[in-house]
Amino acid sequence: MAEVRTTPHHSGVLAPVRTLHVEVTQGADTGRTAWSEEDRLSVGTAKDNDLVLYDPTVSRYHLELVRETGGIRLSDPGSTNGTRFAGIRVERAVVPAGIELELGATRLRVGEGSEVDVELHEAAQLGDLVGASEPMRRVMAWIKRAARSDVPVLVTGESGTGKELAARAIHERSARADGPFVTVDCGALAPSLVASELFGHERGAFTGAERMRVGALERASGGTLFLDELGELPLELQPTLLGALERRRFTRVGGSEEVAVDVRIVAATNRDLRSEINAGAFRLDLFYRVAVLKITLPPLRERAEDIAYLVHHFLRELDAEARAAALFDDATLRALSALSWPGNVRELRNMVMASVALEEIPPLDEGAAPAPAGDPFADLAGRPYKRARREALDRFERVYLTKLLEATGDNVSAAARDAGLDRSYFFSLLKRHGLR
Repeated sequence: MAEVRTTPHHSGVLAPVRTLHVEVTQGADTGRTAWSEEDRLSVGTAKDNDLVLYDPTVSRYHLELVRETGGIRLSDPGSTNGTRFAGIRVERAVVPAGIELELGATRLRVGEGSEVDVELHEAAQLGDLVGASEPMRRVMAWIKRAARSDVPVLVTGESGTGKELAARAIHERSARADGPFVTVDCGALAPSLVASELFGHERGAFTGAERMRVGALERASGGTLFLDELGELPLELQPTLLGALERRRFTRVGGSEEVAVDVRIVAATNRDLRSEINAGAFRLDLFYRVAVLKITLPPLRERAEDIAYLVHHFLRELDAEARAAALFDDATLRALSALSWPGNVRELRNMVMASVALEEIPPLDEGAAPAPAGDPFADLAGRPYKRARREALDRFERVYLTKLLEATGDNVSAAARDAGLDRSYFFSLLKRHGLR
């Protein structure tokens, strides 16, 4: 972790980070440059990029650069013409400063900028978000700053990183804290029900609508509407939502009178909406509307120093610190810190809860004592049948679901169809295994 220091001008502490600098060396935008405000910089033709290009061979969101230990991490969110280094197309890589990249017909040089101070939250917890690491304390500082305004916020991050906790923390520290906090899980609703859930419906609007229903936008008036899994919102409903947000009024399904609302939007997604925009699956104008401020939660593998802290936090929550402390000795905590945790903090919490219930740490996908090669169930021998069966099924389900999501690009609807399962049941499986 970088050295931190206090300052009278901030409520927290400051940590130094190295900024990024890019310069176009060839193409229609030759000579254009940009410096990042912190250690992250985006390039593309959309107006909210740090470096906005006009080259028609460059995508709306073409390239993101992040300064990290050991180099600069680049990611291409599905651009049309790709990002190339030395003629080779790359989607994700860690590259050194001074490198030149090709974006369509544009060539640009990536370098380091100056050192700047970024604010960190002064404590290791904000609301229900927990973490003593620099990445988490930077996020907490951003949340406090976002809470002071009333503009829409987009929270991004992998499943299980705590996006809803971040949304609640924004609401609870805002001027709307006394108002309602209403959640709509766009990923758990059938497409035919999304409009009714958001806008409500009048009696008789469709078969089964036996009474008038007030929608989430109306229920959230005066407070915050949290749109979870926004990336799952059907494309055909996105213009309707955009119109309602812009006008602050809407019509219930089957109704004719407009309903006025005063609501703040906080949205979350584990999808890269920039990639969805490039692919035509998400509207750019809706993205601009919901992503006035953007907050990205780091995956647990990028803040492994928080794992021991989180384990003890969960044990305290369960009132099990004294009787379960022996399970999580220093060697075990080091082993846990070496795992990748694809389900992130949610998966870690589930593991701690299971350990307390079983009075032993359950088998982990990448545990220190894996099953013998060639026989994934060999370590179950000698255990009671019901417990062994449950553990075997859990392992199968987690591997199956993870690989299915990877194969469908994290599209829950497509994954459920490929699995031949009802979407709501499929989603419940994902939640059970900490994958949503």
